[in-house]
Amino acid sequence: MKVMAIRFMFLGLAALGLPGVAFAHATQRAVLHVLPTAPYVIGAGIAVALSALIVAFAPRVPAPRAVTLLSRPVVPRDIGSWLSALLLVFLLAAGFFGSRDPYGNMLTLTVWVVLWVALTLAVAVFGDLWRGLDPWSGPVRAARRMLGLTGGVGLSRLGHWPAVAGYLAFAWFEIVSLAPADPAVLARTALAYWLVVFALAVAEGEHWLEKGEFLTVYFGFVSKIAPLWAERRDGRLTFHLGWPGAQILGMPPLSLSQAAFVTAILASVSFDGLHETFWWLARIGINPLDVPGRSAVMGVNTAGLFLTWAAMAGLIAAAIRAELALSSPGAPRYADAAGPYALSFLPIATGYHVAHYLVALLTSGQYVLVALNDPFDLGWALLGLPEHWVGFGFLARESSVRLIWQAQWAIILTAHLLAVLLAAHLARRSGLEHRRIAQLPVAVLMVLYTVFGLWLLSAPAAG
Repeated sequence: MKVMAIRFMFLGLAALGLPGVAFAHATQRAVLHVLPTAPYVIGAGIAVALSALIVAFAPRVPAPRAVTLLSRPVVPRDIGSWLSALLLVFLLAAGFFGSRDPYGNMLTLTVWVVLWVALTLAVAVFGDLWRGLDPWSGPVRAARRMLGLTGGVGLSRLGHWPAVAGYLAFAWFEIVSLAPADPAVLARTALAYWLVVFALAVAEGEHWLEKGEFLTVYFGFVSKIAPLWAERRDGRLTFHLGWPGAQILGMPPLSLSQAAFVTAILASVSFDGLHETFWWLARIGINPLDVPGRSAVMGVNTAGLFLTWAAMAGLIAAAIRAELALSSPGAPRYADAAGPYALSFLPIATGYHVAHYLVALLTSGQYVLVALNDPFDLGWALLGLPEHWVGFGFLARESSVRLIWQAQWAIILTAHLLAVLLAAHLARRSGLEHRRIAQLPVAVLMVLYTVFGLWLLSAPAAG
């Protein structure tokens, strides 16, 4: 107990010397550091390794299946899109003219908590909810009708590369830029992005959004692991229920730009956790007890973000090439195998995103309820919440922090186990009927990322 008290005192004094942390990055690490996390990390790695061996040597691996629940006529998509566009106008006004407090401004709360954290979790469970809510498709269709446009300008030939660029720019804005939570800065950035995407979609057609707009692509990928999803076909919406990942087995192989997008998801959320760790700060010569402002590390963190992306892409490519090298004669070319294998990393990317932002949802999510309780700061209590309702006391209790850590551990472990299962099915579907040892490189990479992801969540950090 005395040792624990000394650790808490040290961590508390260290926290007093740190500058304000980025929005939506509250942490439970002050207590997490005194919990036995190493057995969880080692156990998860062993579980993924054993599952990979079982799948490799099993004569038959059951495939995730789905059943049809119901079918109904499609509600016109433009309704939700126009409502979202109107909501965006309100949020931009709040950003430009409302409170400068990020925890009291609906634009900041909506982008960093509702959109980036809560909606990702909802899409991972209930399918692509964003598809009927994007703020572009309705206005774009209306603008093209008014202008009499029917064709495009060739943007579709770029594949998903515009979305990759948009996602990496968004990740840089969140992790590296000086003031991502400042309402006015966020409002200017959101408005500029909406206008650019609107202009490009008007020129190419609303179908381009599914290739070129990063939020549409991102939520489309996340939705592929959902156990509940809907398909639009012939004017009807058909709902399905199945094992997570059942949709992935029905997807065509990813193109190079799509695979680059998946690795960008992995890289950005990994670097978001890495750049605040004592390990990273030591690598760039920063004292974790005297961390400077973001401006002092913009250059090195920018390089770190893109190097992490390159490293993730390189490791996945190397694992696939090693598997092909160990395969029997007649194995497909790398270009034919990379696309299917990249699909198996979708659960890992989504699972780590959810686990990484879980604490942010539990903490900053409270401010969303406060804002809804009194949206105009007029002393209202629409939800009946008392004043000073927000509380982070649960992050200082061992029992609740242990529960949060166990939830994060379970999310990451489940995502990796699902990835192992999908990788086996995708390999066989692609004609990778090879020796058992050939499956080792991809399995080793998944084990390493399991350990790495859990280490990121438990490592000492300045944020």
